Amino acid sequence: MGVVKFADYRPAEAVVERQVADLDDGFIMIAMRLYEELIGANLTRNQAKVAHAVCRKTYGFKKKMDRIADSQIAEIARISRPKACIAKNELISMKVLISENGMIGPNKNIHEWEIPECSQADNFVTKSGTKNVTKLVTATVTKREHTKDISKDKTNKTPLPPDGGDDGSEKLTARTKVSIDYESFLAAYNTEVGERLPHAVTVNEKRKRRLKKIIPQLKTPNVEGFRAYVRAFVHQAKPFYFGDNNTGWTADFDFLLRDDTLTGVREAKFADRGMA
Repeated sequence: MGVVKFADYRPAEAVVERQVADLDDGFIMIAMRLYEELIGANLTRNQAKVAHAVCRKTYGFKKKMDRIADSQIAEIARISRPKACIAKNELISMKVLISENGMIGPNKNIHEWEIPECSQADNFVTKSGTKNVTKLVTATVTKREHTKDISKDKTNKTPLPPDGGDDGSEKLTARTKVSIDYESFLAAYNTEVGERLPHAVTVNEKRKRRLKKIIPQLKTPNVEGFRAYVRAFVHQAKPFYFGDNNTGWTADFDFLLRDDTLTGVREAKFADRGMA
């Protein structure tokens, strides 16, 4: 009878390849100031990934700018191509990246960067923000408790309205504010226009006012209705509205917030090159 070793019954161990970064495999030369600014910039996760990917694809080959496909950026940043495209256009709008003749690259003129303060609001809260939130919550709770005590005293003192009178409930309902998620409308626009039109980065007060005005006019007065409106414009509009003209003008987010643009889409008037 043969001797069986215990080792014969052990599962085969997988060979783990050690991955070690080595300068012999290549390295990148980048100005310390630029690198530090990229590290500290208030960028979203995808924006930061794309910014570093562009540095890799340019400075990594000792070039200031180069023609880089969105698929290349997506591969190295490990995100989807549409997300890479959106983040790239946002960085160009913020002047963190520069674009010229189909080539892109990092903008070394750091003073030109225009990064919104709220860009990274969904990723972290600063100390100052925490303090402000604490004060706001504390003040709100204190005020509520105080109001509750006063309300108890006044519960039985409120005079009843005369017969047929209005107790004010309808006015209160009419004054109730409807909360609008402006960022979702901006994101819907950026997704639908893709690379064909400039992306919108921030929602300022002027855009908020225009959105409040145009949303009720949509067939479906919500973000999906707005998305359908933008999609219809992109489908109808001639190349003129995408920059194929003598001036280089293109439609943008603000152009689609105009009443005339919404009417034009409904009446299919954008086949006429003259409407700009």
